[in-house]
Amino acid sequence: MTEMVSKVWSTRQSAAVLRLLDETDGFHSAQELHAMLREQGISVGLSTIYRIMQRLVDAGEVNVVHGRGHEAKYRRCEHRRHYHLICRLCHLAVEVDDATLDAWAASLAQEHGFVEVDPTLEVLGLCRQCAVQHERGE
Repeated sequence: MTEMVSKVWSTRQSAAVLRLLDETDGFHSAQELHAMLREQGISVGLSTIYRIMQRLVDAGEVNVVHGRGHEAKYRRCEHRRHYHLICRLCHLAVEVDDATLDAWAASLAQEHGFVEVDPTLEVLGLCRQCAVQHERGE
């Protein structure tokens, strides 16, 4: 466990946020996490949640994606490299493992003289269900 992760986990609030992330699926904004914690009777300030989430992102414990409006959404993910397909409407996230994308990122980095790259890829679109609803005008 890194020193950063130890600091993140060292408070009651941090432990509550981590538990919530482990119990929920999908990506959630800091505001959504704040509301869920309040529903559970757990008092954590919104600014504290933002600080905890940034520390978790920095420590590699949480993935962050930016959807429409650039709102950050967070999710606890496995430590293996993967990419995300994310629905712009319902925020459904599908993890994709693809060695071809890893090779492409490595090649692109080498071509431009970059080293120690950590590729991330977020493909935003509409999931099948939202696409159907969108076509119907719902």
